[in-house]
Amino acid sequence: MNIQHLDKTRGHYLLLGTAVGIGSGIVVSLFRLAIEKLSGLVGRAYHAFHSQPTWLVLWLFVSLVAALFVGFLAKSDSDIKGSGIPQVEGQLRDELSTNWFSVLWKKFVGGVISVGLGLFLGREGPSIQLGAAVAQGLGEKIKANSSDTKILLSSGASAGLAAAFNAPIAGLLFVVEEVHHNFSPLVWLTSFTSAIVANFVSLSIFGLKPVLHMGQIQSLPLHYYGLLLILGVLLGVLGRFYQVILLKMADWYHLLPIPEQFYGLVPFLLVIPIGYFWPTTLGGGNQLVVAFGEAIPPLATLLFLFALRFVFSMISYGASLPGGIFLPILSLGAIIGAIFGMISVAFFGMDLIYVKNFVIIAMAGYFAAIGKAPLTAIILVTEMVGSLQHLMPLGVVALIAYLVVDLLGGAPIYDSLLARLLQQKPVKLQSKKVVLEFPVFADSPLDGAMVRDINWPERCLLTSLTRGEQELLIHGDTIVRMGDTLHILTDNRHAGEVFRHIQQIAK
Repeated sequence: MNIQHLDKTRGHYLLLGTAVGIGSGIVVSLFRLAIEKLSGLVGRAYHAFHSQPTWLVLWLFVSLVAALFVGFLAKSDSDIKGSGIPQVEGQLRDELSTNWFSVLWKKFVGGVISVGLGLFLGREGPSIQLGAAVAQGLGEKIKANSSDTKILLSSGASAGLAAAFNAPIAGLLFVVEEVHHNFSPLVWLTSFTSAIVANFVSLSIFGLKPVLHMGQIQSLPLHYYGLLLILGVLLGVLGRFYQVILLKMADWYHLLPIPEQFYGLVPFLLVIPIGYFWPTTLGGGNQLVVAFGEAIPPLATLLFLFALRFVFSMISYGASLPGGIFLPILSLGAIIGAIFGMISVAFFGMDLIYVKNFVIIAMAGYFAAIGKAPLTAIILVTEMVGSLQHLMPLGVVALIAYLVVDLLGGAPIYDSLLARLLQQKPVKLQSKKVVLEFPVFADSPLDGAMVRDINWPERCLLTSLTRGEQELLIHGDTIVRMGDTLHILTDNRHAGEVFRHIQQIAK
């Protein structure tokens, strides 16, 4: 009887995941297609300006109108600002509430304009938020409860990333490692289903070629692995520097004598000379990484590209425009890898054919350092490049970069962005009951503790725990074990406070 019930439950969530995957796959694929079409038009326009420079005056007017329009969109709904990933994480922690339809169309339009006109922003963050918005809309349509809504939001986020990058496994790992920080069988099942379905929709439109295909990749010989240790440390230090500067940008923008919703005027105007002189650098940077597969530029050019992309990606994201940092981070990592590879060729006698390996390895290491999600970074880069020749060096560099950032006090960038968002935007939520899910890890003080001996926060009630695939009712002398998931009943207005309190206990 229990097995039949479990099978019915899994079948139900498979159907939900399929529905979310279809909806998210269509929306995100259209979003991606619109950005590609607009980016192509913008590239041709900048090329034409060299023969007709007077048209730059008209383009200046277009950029001003675009910046003002996106600013008004963001003012009407502040939840479309930035990548959207912190907002999704806030929803899953019951710390934020959003209007899914408003986010859906405003993020779509604002993201297409911001990324399509060449700002150094990525499509993946908005894609994750768009997928979550589709899932939230489905949840409201079927009147899903709080727990099911969170499962749907997770599957929508997974589907969004899968469709944006043709990376379904990375979409699942992102939800497990970055968003939830734990493994839930139903979340896994629904999210993976939605990611596979969304990826199929995306592949049907864009084809089977990997997003960052770089041609044939040779396996890196073992005698070069010493260089990976140096690269990992370098990426960790640079990743921590990226975190610090990105989180400072909002404070620096506040010094400008213009309303916050119009900060976008700065990057929309500064991108014009960049597009005029260096049109191939525009956008998130995927075309730059693909170009490295054909030829690596000279070292001086690489240093210039890194400086340009680092500074302007900060300016672009700091203005709180609808756009992500996944692709900008990956492109910066690729440039760091190319610089390190060329230096290794010049000073350590490395063969030039292995520079591409360092481009790929550094992408994963830089993302692992900044996002503190090494498994997601490894699988994401593997799926985007379409090669399995680099898994071992990817793992080495991602691990070292992660540890270096940890030693330097860095936190996952999206957690930091969410904390800043909650400070800037106090949210008034309508009171309703919610159930928090809290995982117990191997190094947690909760492991082996009796329920009655744990200093539980106020305004919450531990109702049950999941152990394996069994849900157990608890009493005072129930012993909590590693691998358990605690189910904690509270009010959504206090959910964030309760969750953080239990986090402190668990440390």
